[in-house]
Amino acid sequence: MRVDLFDFDLPEENIALRPANPRDSARLLVVDPNQGRMEDHRVFDLPSFLRPGDALVFNDTRVIPAQLEGVRLREGAPETVVSATLHMRADQSRWKAFARPGKRIKQGDRIRFGYGRDVVNSSSGACGLAHLEATVEEKGEDGEITLLFDVSGPVLDEAIASVGHIPLPPYIAAKRPEDQQDQTDYQTIYAREKGAVAAPTAGLHFTPDLFAALDKAGIERHFVTLHVGAGTFLPVKADDTDDHKMHFEIGHVSQETADQLNAVKARGGRIVCVGTTSLRLIESAAAEDGTIQPWSDATGIFITPGYRFRAVDILMTNFHLPKSTLFMLVSAFCGLETMRDAYKHAIETGYRFYSYGDSSLLFRKN
Repeated sequence: MRVDLFDFDLPEENIALRPANPRDSARLLVVDPNQGRMEDHRVFDLPSFLRPGDALVFNDTRVIPAQLEGVRLREGAPETVVSATLHMRADQSRWKAFARPGKRIKQGDRIRFGYGRDVVNSSSGACGLAHLEATVEEKGEDGEITLLFDVSGPVLDEAIASVGHIPLPPYIAAKRPEDQQDQTDYQTIYAREKGAVAAPTAGLHFTPDLFAALDKAGIERHFVTLHVGAGTFLPVKADDTDDHKMHFEIGHVSQETADQLNAVKARGGRIVCVGTTSLRLIESAAAEDGTIQPWSDATGIFITPGYRFRAVDILMTNFHLPKSTLFMLVSAFCGLETMRDAYKHAIETGYRFYSYGDSSLLFRKN
């Protein structure tokens, strides 16, 4: 399909720079294409749209401080300031990352990472902050590199936590710097498994009070893990969706969770994915007949209109970028014209977009 079919104009003022407070007070646009329904509600109204026996599926990944700043070290050349966003772990000592400025980095370069201007200027000896060094083992397309770090395993994890910082989405980072509040705001209350570069943002709306209301309504909660990569923010540069290359992300669905979700479907309950990340993982793990299998692998599933959903019935998700793979996904779920109308309504009525923005509850088109 033509990528420009998924384009729309979004005013700057619709981009949220901070989340709603409390989180579950964010707006919720309920869209059911089968009933022609489009209604304005609040996230705390969510239990009223679900039935006892339905199951919410959450992505319990935890955002790590994957934004690294440092200097490129090359013999005979001046030090160059670089930035790397880790996006997928390859093994105990290697990470794939997106580097800026990518054109100045070559295979074999050494990079010394450290947080803050004092570390960038560390050659002067003016600062004693810790450093983390790596070799550029491979260089790919669009600024992607493979970094081989000098340390590995838990030691590497600790070093990244020491010198890195939370990688705010570019549409927020371009308007304001990260601050202490983001340490809490950009993490779900149920985040557990460390490894994500970006938050599964639909989950940011959930609070203990909302969980209690869902429990009272008889709605089940289940957890899967998909470590969201920085590729989620990459623009689609191709003119046709067939020519776009998705980046892979590591995901896990346990045998226990697969069995529980299959039992939900067998008794007539609905699977409600909180966020596109949990949906992509569940659809990756689902067989042709809709049975969910255990999964522990990388997925690069790219969902566009025409895709036949195997397992997911309802999707809760925030509002996405124009011409993004995620707007393509929701268009596949509800229909392109339905989502174009929904986004038009959201923009005109002041919904807040993107990671810290409002949410939607989408029913799959029959």
